[in-house]
Amino acid sequence: MNRQHFGAELTPDGTRFRLWAPAAKRVDLLIDDPHTRSRDAHALTRDAAGWYVAEIAGARAGTRYKFRVDDEVGVPDPASAFQPDDVFGPSEVIDHAAFKWRANEWRGRPWHEAVVLEAHVGTFTPEGTYRAMIDKLDHLVATGITALELMPLADFAGKRNWGYDGVLWYAPDSAYGRPDDLKTLIDEAHLRGLMVMLDVVYNHFGPEGNYLGRYAPSFFSDAHTPWGSAIDYRVPEVRAFAIGSVVSWLRDYRFDGLRFDAVNTIVEAGEISVLHDFSRAAGKLATETGRDINLVLENGDNIASLLDATEDPPHGKFRGQWNDDYHHAWHVLLTGETQGYYGDYRAPKQDLARALSSGYIYQGEISDFWGGKARGEPSGALSPTCFINFLQNHDQIGNRPLGDRLVSIAKPQAVAAALAVTLIAPTTPMLFMGEEWGATTPFPFFCDFKGDLANAVRAGRRKEFAWAYAKYGDDIPDPLADETVRSAVLDWAALGHDPARARLALVRGLLAVRRQEIMPRLRGCRFGDAVVTGDLLTAHWQMGDGGTLRLTANLSDRDIADGPESKGTAIWGGALSSRLPGWAVRWHIG
Repeated sequence: MNRQHFGAELTPDGTRFRLWAPAAKRVDLLIDDPHTRSRDAHALTRDAAGWYVAEIAGARAGTRYKFRVDDEVGVPDPASAFQPDDVFGPSEVIDHAAFKWRANEWRGRPWHEAVVLEAHVGTFTPEGTYRAMIDKLDHLVATGITALELMPLADFAGKRNWGYDGVLWYAPDSAYGRPDDLKTLIDEAHLRGLMVMLDVVYNHFGPEGNYLGRYAPSFFSDAHTPWGSAIDYRVPEVRAFAIGSVVSWLRDYRFDGLRFDAVNTIVEAGEISVLHDFSRAAGKLATETGRDINLVLENGDNIASLLDATEDPPHGKFRGQWNDDYHHAWHVLLTGETQGYYGDYRAPKQDLARALSSGYIYQGEISDFWGGKARGEPSGALSPTCFINFLQNHDQIGNRPLGDRLVSIAKPQAVAAALAVTLIAPTTPMLFMGEEWGATTPFPFFCDFKGDLANAVRAGRRKEFAWAYAKYGDDIPDPLADETVRSAVLDWAALGHDPARARLALVRGLLAVRRQEIMPRLRGCRFGDAVVTGDLLTAHWQMGDGGTLRLTANLSDRDIADGPESKGTAIWGGALSSRLPGWAVRWHIG
């Protein structure tokens, strides 16, 4: 028996239950019978390392159970595979091997083919379920999306949440359906050639429904994160718990990759980081299964040494990183906003050129927003595909007081130009759900806490956005209100009309060029150079086939003189002329 195996494990005769509870004096297993409403108690046996174990004959898939700690409190399994009645209810034994996969020949897609769309399951469709998403997969494929990235699913308290308040890292939230429903969504995506990735959170637990500190206080250290006590990855059991969760999502659900949230807030000490172990565990699974598994980071520290798009299978590195720098430069250029972290990007055209020529904008320079400290590492030697570039994501929309999208605050022609740069450049492009048709649906912050915690969330938002409450008052959505999440549900009916129809045609055209002209040349691609002269941006990259990809763009409303004649074949925007119209973007390759 592997002592560090977390969660219920089916055996030939029943189920083996485990709980690591080093601070507990006694643990009982409570088996719920939903038909008779009876509950059987079984004392678990403790070993010297603090593991409580019992094997219960006849307990099969569908069995519901809790752990009772010290005759005081009933808690779910921290490695529960499913919580049918939310985080406070019993856990359910799930037989992952029983699901009948159809896309058995699927082995994934290589990273250089990634065109990512980020989506929140609960607001992607009016139904807000895994199964309802299936009906929209053909739309994604027709658009040119190759990777659907789901915001976090780990079980959270309540029915409405972005997902970053998860407390049960192995259990997909029941608000969206059962585990088999999630597997069906992934299976259907694979049948259509779509990768499915999952956003995962290993830097903190949510504020409601986490009982680990009660019976395993060594799970946490004295250090702090923005969301509470830090997880102590120096403890072998804690490290194994997180690695087991990573492997479960990739193995049991066949996700094609993971996006690790805010890894710069993971507080740890030691020579080998837990990120390294995450990558090695995923790489081991990739080797065993022959699958492409793609891991990416969100990392405000801009650590280039964590990235390698070509390491296959992963054995310590990550394919890429969400490139906030790129977003921030475009946002300042398109909106003129310079508050908060946008204050570090007051020369957006030059910043954009730096991002296009070497990945990060901050590569060791001092950041005022980050406390006057040096931020980042040199990144120009990396593959351009290491940088996941976007104009919108859940954070950059949802952390605005009104949750308003870019199309609501920037000129349409300027947004179209930004899309033409982002979707063809040899970096990895990402869209936020609905962005492909210019959706105006807001995506405000929302959650479903109760009592004092709900009041604390409201108070925290008012403090964070005091200036906005002074300006907009009651127009700012209440994060706890039902109508707030309803306002975020995508309006698919808009697709039948302009301007949505025209914007979708633009995005599909751009991604068709990417698929035909860029993807086949991405292996071995290298950064070149980018220069801004006034409002004229020119850039080039060396492609894997030896050719050169060239960009010419007018970053202004006015006509300007064109740059030097570009060599090669025009693939977007037509031939060059003496004048370049406002926000014109032209691409050549050869």
